[in-house]
Amino acid sequence: MAFWDLFTRRRKEEPSDAIDGPGQPTKALDRFLAGLNGRTAPVLLDLGPVVGSNVTFFGQEIGCKILVEDLSKDIDRHVNDGKLEDLPHFFDTRFPQDSETIDGILCWDIFDYLDKPAADRLARQLKRVLRPDGVLLAFFTTAEPRPSAPPPTYTKHVVVDRGHLQHKPYTAARAKQRPVLNRDIQRLFDPLRITDNFLLKTNLREVLFRKPPKPQVDA
Repeated sequence: MAFWDLFTRRRKEEPSDAIDGPGQPTKALDRFLAGLNGRTAPVLLDLGPVVGSNVTFFGQEIGCKILVEDLSKDIDRHVNDGKLEDLPHFFDTRFPQDSETIDGILCWDIFDYLDKPAADRLARQLKRVLRPDGVLLAFFTTAEPRPSAPPPTYTKHVVVDRGHLQHKPYTAARAKQRPVLNRDIQRLFDPLRITDNFLLKTNLREVLFRKPPKPQVDA
C-alpha cells in the first residue's frame, strides 16, 4: 500500500503518465467530485496504479488525502503464481482501512478483470470501508471479449480535467472477462444506490454509487 498526502507529497511522473492530448469524455467524474465537495479533508481510495498528475488534480480540486491500492499487481501475482482461485479469499483481508473511513473510491475498470466470486468479495470490502453518504465510481466495459484479441492490458486512467480522461494501456497478466450486466452491477453493490449511469460511445459504462446515510436518531 502507498499513502500520499496531496498537499505535501507528489510522485515524479513517468513519461507514460504525462498528459499528452485532450483525452476522452467522461460524464461521471465531475459528479463524483461534486459528491465530495464541501467535506473537510476527505479521504480518497484509488484502486489503480499511482499517477502523479491525478494526485495533483484531486488535491487541487477537493483537498483530499489519497490511499492508492494497486489491485492490478495483486491480480497479476495470483495469475503468475497459478493461484487465481485464491483471489476472492485474498480480497477478504486486502484492505487494512477501518470500516466507514473512506469518503470516495475510484475503482476505475478493475471489475472488468474479475470473475464473480472475486468481484463479490472485493465489492463487499469496498462497501465496508466507504462512509455513509460516501461515493464510489466504477467503469465497466460493454464489449464482449474477442476470440483473437491482442495481448491483455490494463488501463491507466489519467485525468485531464473534470470532463476528460486519457486511457493509457499497460501490460496485464489477465484479459478482461465477460461484461457485467447492468442488473448485476446493481446487485454487486447493493445497498449502495446508483445515482448516475452513463453509457459512452467508447463501449464504457460509467456508474456512480452513493452509500445511504445513516438514519437520523430522534433525541
